Amino acid sequence: MTWLVTKYALTALLVVVISETAKRSDRLGGLIAALPLVTVLTLVWLHVERQPAATLANHAYYTFWYVIPTLPMFLAFPWLLPRLGFWGTLGACLVLTAGCFGAFAAGLRPFGVRLL
Repeated sequence: MTWLVTKYALTALLVVVISETAKRSDRLGGLIAALPLVTVLTLVWLHVERQPAATLANHAYYTFWYVIPTLPMFLAFPWLLPRLGFWGTLGACLVLTAGCFGAFAAGLRPFGVRLL
């Protein structure tokens, strides 16, 4: 139980540090958020919990493929925000990301990459 609480606390701390940094500096907050810190932390947790190397490798592999269809959201968000407000923009970006993900997964399927 202590290990689980430690994992939650460190992971939550990472999110808080990123959001607090973003309040003070848009660029630095964005840079830190763009770093694969959550993925690295997840890989560390998996390793410490003695998961097989294949599990770690698969996690990194699929993370690569799942990041790509999320990228259009980061361009759409600043454009939509003044037009739709925060919640409308967030909803539109979720729909956009789901659509991009579906199209991306379908496009990769003929090449043997199965995301869904």
